[in-house]
Amino acid sequence: MALHQVSVHDGGNGTEGAIVADANKPVKAPKGRASQTDNRPVENALGRIRVAQPNMAKSAQRIAQFILERPEEIVGMSVTELSEATGVSEGSVINFCRSIGLSGFQQMKLSLAQEIVQPVQFIHEDLERDDDMETICRKVFHSGIQALRDTLSVLEPAALERAVAAVRGAKRIEIYGIGSSAPIAEDAQYRMLRIGLDVRAVTDSHIQAISASRCDPDVTTITISHSGATHETVAATRLAKEAGAKTIVVTNFARSPIQAFADIVLFTMARETRFRTEAMTSRIAQICVVDALIAGLALADYDHATDVLKKTFDVLSIKRF
Repeated sequence: MALHQVSVHDGGNGTEGAIVADANKPVKAPKGRASQTDNRPVENALGRIRVAQPNMAKSAQRIAQFILERPEEIVGMSVTELSEATGVSEGSVINFCRSIGLSGFQQMKLSLAQEIVQPVQFIHEDLERDDDMETICRKVFHSGIQALRDTLSVLEPAALERAVAAVRGAKRIEIYGIGSSAPIAEDAQYRMLRIGLDVRAVTDSHIQAISASRCDPDVTTITISHSGATHETVAATRLAKEAGAKTIVVTNFARSPIQAFADIVLFTMARETRFRTEAMTSRIAQICVVDALIAGLALADYDHATDVLKKTFDVLSIKRF
């Protein structure tokens, strides 16, 4: 069992503590802190930064680039030292940490320390012209597995619970998706119909706009958009919110225009390479997020859901030989 020692400076008071970590176990925050929950390390801190970096402000991008290039150095720096090294204020460093879902700089350091001492299980590899089929399968499957791992690390159970409540409280549910997100919207409609919900998927941009504008407070909409920047789905979500509907958005972990019109955001996390575009890896993550939402809905009204499932199974039995 290999042990690694990482020196971590406390950005708040300059004290230093040693974290000794098993390479196969997550690093734990030092004891005696005021809030252990806020300082627990999170998975994929570097992945969060890479995904969010393109949409960050220039000062935040400088911080991101510094961290990505020198993660080992960050765990031994104070917030003051990082702010001086990147030419930004200490407040900007703290805001940067919070923008990627961390409580502050201390949690950032603990998360980076965890990534440093743990071996990378899957690497996002791009496909090459000369790859054989075995290599293609390995790369594609590993990227899909990593998309699920990354999504699980950023998906908030509390947000899913709010989404379940919003859907259960609605008289009608509308699901919006364009392009590669359209099949996910249609699959979600099918799954929700199977548990007795009044739902429809709208995948035509013109019908989306009309339908969204005619929403009311009794409607909950679910918009599926990896980029969160597609004009049609952003417009539909905005129109639905302005009409009084509850709006849920399933989108990638990064700042995007659609989030301004979302009451609840369910994050996915998928990375793009030359051949593996976001449309490939994001679908896997989106399906799992939708599955988790539907499972939550079914369990929240277990007796009704199982009864409707049985009835729809019987109805569909006439389709089988």
